[in-house]
Amino acid sequence: MIACAVFYYRAGEYEGTSGWIWGGLSLLVSLVIWRLLHGGFFWVLLGQLGLFAAITAWRTRKKP
Repeated sequence: MIACAVFYYRAGEYEGTSGWIWGGLSLLVSLVIWRLLHGGFFWVLLGQLGLFAAITAWRTRKKP
């Protein structure tokens, strides 16, 4: 979870947006899958890939 949050934080800073928001979203996704849905490592990883896809889709719609 921490490694993914750091990755998203750095990616957010690289993109010129708030890295804290991206890192926070990563932690939120991980915690929801792990604690509320009782998912394991595989499901957390899939959640992180889904977050990456969602951020990519959002960024492509916002940037011309």
